[in-house]
Amino acid sequence: MKKIFSVILFSIFVATGWAQRQAFVKKPTVTSDNNSVSGNAGSSEVLNQSNGPRKDSLAFEHRNDAKDSITLTYKFIDGIKVNSIDSSVDDFDKYYSVPSTYQYLGNNGAAAFPLLYQAPVNAGWDLGFHAFDVYKYSVESTKYYTTTKPFSSLSYQLASGKEQMLKAGHTQNPSTRLNVGFDYKLISAPGLFVTQSNNHNGYRFFGHYQGAKKRAATYWSVVGNNIRASENGGIVNDSLLLDPNRKDRFSVPVNLGGSAAYKTNPFATTVTTGNTYRDFNFFIRQSYDFGKKDSVAINDSTTEYLFYPKLRLQYSLQTSVNRIAFGDVLADSSLYHQWYGLELSKKTDTFQVQEKWNTVLQDFSLVQFPDTKNQAQFFLAGISLQNIHGSLASYAVSFYNLSLHGAYQNQTRNKKWDLSLNGSFYLKGFSGGDYQVHAGLSRKVSNRFGYLGVFFHNVNRTPSFVFDNRSSFNFVNYNQWKKENITSFGIQLEGPLVKLGLTNNLIFNQVFFKNYYQSEQYSTAINLIQLRAETRIPLFRKWAWYTEGVLQQVDQSAPIRVPLLFTRNRLAFEGRVFKNLQLSTGVEVRYYTPYKANAYSPVLGQFVQQDTITIKNKPDIALFAHFRIKGFAGFLRAENLNTAYFNNGFSFVDNNFAAPHYPTPGLMIRFGIQWWFVN
Repeated sequence: MKKIFSVILFSIFVATGWAQRQAFVKKPTVTSDNNSVSGNAGSSEVLNQSNGPRKDSLAFEHRNDAKDSITLTYKFIDGIKVNSIDSSVDDFDKYYSVPSTYQYLGNNGAAAFPLLYQAPVNAGWDLGFHAFDVYKYSVESTKYYTTTKPFSSLSYQLASGKEQMLKAGHTQNPSTRLNVGFDYKLISAPGLFVTQSNNHNGYRFFGHYQGAKKRAATYWSVVGNNIRASENGGIVNDSLLLDPNRKDRFSVPVNLGGSAAYKTNPFATTVTTGNTYRDFNFFIRQSYDFGKKDSVAINDSTTEYLFYPKLRLQYSLQTSVNRIAFGDVLADSSLYHQWYGLELSKKTDTFQVQEKWNTVLQDFSLVQFPDTKNQAQFFLAGISLQNIHGSLASYAVSFYNLSLHGAYQNQTRNKKWDLSLNGSFYLKGFSGGDYQVHAGLSRKVSNRFGYLGVFFHNVNRTPSFVFDNRSSFNFVNYNQWKKENITSFGIQLEGPLVKLGLTNNLIFNQVFFKNYYQSEQYSTAINLIQLRAETRIPLFRKWAWYTEGVLQQVDQSAPIRVPLLFTRNRLAFEGRVFKNLQLSTGVEVRYYTPYKANAYSPVLGQFVQQDTITIKNKPDIALFAHFRIKGFAGFLRAENLNTAYFNNGFSFVDNNFAAPHYPTPGLMIRFGIQWWFVN
C-alpha cells in the first residue's frame, strides 16, 4: 500500500509540474497510424477555457482563439472509434457509480446486479465473482487520451447517511508522442442499516507512446481495486420496516454481523463481517509497423512526417493478482448450518474463506492493413498463452490456456458502413474447447437516425470456477458441468433521435446457484427476448420527456430471472437560462414489474435463484436539479420519494426491496459537483 501511495503522490507532483508550464497550441496532428488518431473534442463549450492574455501595459492585444480551446479525444485499447468527452448534465447515470439499469442492495457500493439480461461475451477463464464489477476499474475500460493541453476532472458527491464519493482524473501530453494520466475513485457509505458499510477505492495509471518515426508504439496501464463490503444477510423480518418504534433503521435486526460489529464512522475501513476483494493488474502492449512513409508541408519551414502501416507486429502482456475473501468474526453457527450446511465448532465462532489467484496472459498478433489510406480496415490473427496459479483453502492449483484468435474490421472511409468479425478458439488447457464468435454489420441511415445494424454472437464457455469442485467457495457440490452455450442475435437502430433494438438470446446448459450455496445446471434450452426503445420527446418550450423501456420475455421456470418490463422516464425543464447556465430540472421515475428476483448469498457473493418471494416495488421517484456553468456542474437530488408513509406520523419508511429481505433506502438527499478544467 505504501508503494501505491508513493506512486500516486509522485504522479500528482509530476502532473502539477507539467501543468505550470507555459501552454502553447500546435495544429492537431493527423496521422494514418491507428494507434495515434486525434480529432476535435465535442462539448467544446465546456472544455474551452481562457487564461486571458497577459497585459504588461495599456496597449490592446489581439485575441488568440487557440489559447481558449483544447482538443481532447480518447479511445479504448481494442477500439477504432475516436470519442470525445460528454459533459451534458441531463442524465445522472453519467456521474453515479451504479447505472439506473442496475439494482444494488440498498447502499452505494453494495453488491449489484443488472435488471436487464446481459449475455456473456467472453469464453475462457473466469473466477465468477461479479457482484461488485460495477464499481471497479478494468484494463478493458481504460481510456487512452490525446490532448493538446493538460486536462483534469474532479467530482465529489455527498448523500444522506454520511455517504461520500470522490473521483479524480488527469491526462496530459508532455510531448506530441507521449500521453500519461491517472484516475482515482473512492466510495465510502456507512449505510442506513446495521452492518451495511462499504468502502471501495480504485486507481488507474495509463499512458501511450509513439516513436519518432511512427513505427513503434506502446500502450500501458496499471489498474487496482480494493472492495470492502460489509454484509448483514438482509433484515430478519420485512414487517419491521413499518414498526413506528423502528424508524431509526439501525434498530431493525439483521441476520449477520449484529449491532456489536456496527460502526458509524465513514472513514472506518475494517470489515468484521463481509467481503474483501482486491485485484492488481498490469498491462502493456507494444507494436512495430512496416509500411509506407509520406510527408505533408505545413508551411515553408514545417513539414509533418506521416507513416502508413501495412503490417503490424503486436505483443501484449497482462498480469493479474486477485484475492477473494469472506470473513465473519461473529459467525452464528446455527445460521451457517441453516444457510450453508456448515458445522462451526462454537455457537459464535470466527469463519473465513478465501482464494488468491495469479494469472499471466501473453499474446502475439499480426495485423495487416489492406487499404493504406484507411486504418479502420484490417485483418488480425494471433495466439495467446495464459498461465493461472491459485492458492485455495488447503492446496494450490495451476492451469493454462492456449488459444487462437482472429478479427476483420472494415469501417469505410465515408463512415457509412461498418463491418466487424472476430472470434477465438481455445486449443488446450482448462478452457479447452471454448470458443466465441461475433459478427456485426451496420449502415448509416442519416444524421438524425444514425446507424441501423444487425449482429450475431455465440459463446461456448466453461462455467466459472466458483462452480468448480475445487473452489474454496464451493460447499459440498460435486458435479461435472457441460459447457454453457449462449447465442444472441438481433437488430438495432442507434441514433441521436431514437434508439431501438430487438435481441433474441438462446441459452443452453445454464449453471446457477440456488438455496444460498447449491449449484445446478439447467438442461432445457432458455429463450429470452428483449425489445428496447429510447427517445427524447420535445413537449413545449423548454420541456422535454426522456423515456426508455425494455420488454423482456423468458420462461418463468428458467433460472434466469428478469422483470417483464423495465422503464425509466424523466420529465425535465432544460436549456440555457442565463448566459452561461445550462439547466436540467424535473422529476425522474423508474419502474419494473413484479418478479421473483434472485436472493443474495453473502458468503459466496452471488445472486442465487429463489422461488418463494415476489418483489413488488412501487415506482422509484426522484426530484432533481442539474446545472452546468462552463466547466463546472452541480447536482441536487431528492431520491426515493415513493417511500413516504403517512401512518403513525409522516416518515419515509415504506421501502422498496432490491432482493428478498434487502430493502432499498428511504429518502436520500444527494448533492454533487463535477469540475473539468484545463491546466
